[in-house]
Amino acid sequence: MPVEITWWGHATCTVADSNIRVLTDPLFVRRLAHLRRRRGALPPPGAWRADVALVSHLHSDHLHVPSLARLAPGTRLLVPRGAPQAVPALRRLDHLRLTEMAPGDTTRVADLTVRAVSARHDGRRLPIGPHRCPALGYVIEGEARTYFAGDTGLFDTMAEEVGPVDVALLPVGGWGPYLGHGHLDPALAAEALARLAPRSAVPVHFGTYWPIGMDAVRPHEFHAPGAEFVRLAARRAPQVAVHLLGHGESVRLEVAR
Repeated sequence: MPVEITWWGHATCTVADSNIRVLTDPLFVRRLAHLRRRRGALPPPGAWRADVALVSHLHSDHLHVPSLARLAPGTRLLVPRGAPQAVPALRRLDHLRLTEMAPGDTTRVADLTVRAVSARHDGRRLPIGPHRCPALGYVIEGEARTYFAGDTGLFDTMAEEVGPVDVALLPVGGWGPYLGHGHLDPALAAEALARLAPRSAVPVHFGTYWPIGMDAVRPHEFHAPGAEFVRLAARRAPQVAVHLLGHGESVRLEVAR
């Protein structure tokens, strides 16, 4: 049975599995603070349709309350444990069915099971501030097992915690000229791919947003990560089929069990 992955830009994807639509880190705006969308049209209203939405961590390019507000009434929303206390605006989204998650927690959504796993990333809402929640990845298990890594650095127990997966959605870049601690660049993402050993992979979290006025500062960090990941993955994990999607593009993957 196939699973379909659509990349809308940044860390926002739709995973369609078992007739269930899973939306990751919804971000549906042209501008966010000092960032502007430089590539790819804004996701159309059809992208807002989901049965369940996953939020990996509290940073505003991943937990974006105005984008979450566009989700239809009754949509399940999975967030890191403590997020409603750290981001009070979440409590006003009373049209959504909110569940707090910590590593190891599972939630059933119709024929899917969603399991939260660890990530190595700053869990604060702001660069400085007292509110901190665990950054998460998620494993979506239906006809396929799909790992959405959120934002994370490489860590020793990644493959053990994630377990066997068919598809990996891995961040390979960022939104600025330098990647800080707790991120994967193309080389680290290729190493993660070798450890996880999925059947297929889709690179995400690159080539969408960039700081206003910094177009000429290290532009290769904006343009190159996807293709560089494809090149390095072919060397480091040649058994994995890597699908480099454009904004709004989809891939259907057959999964044999």
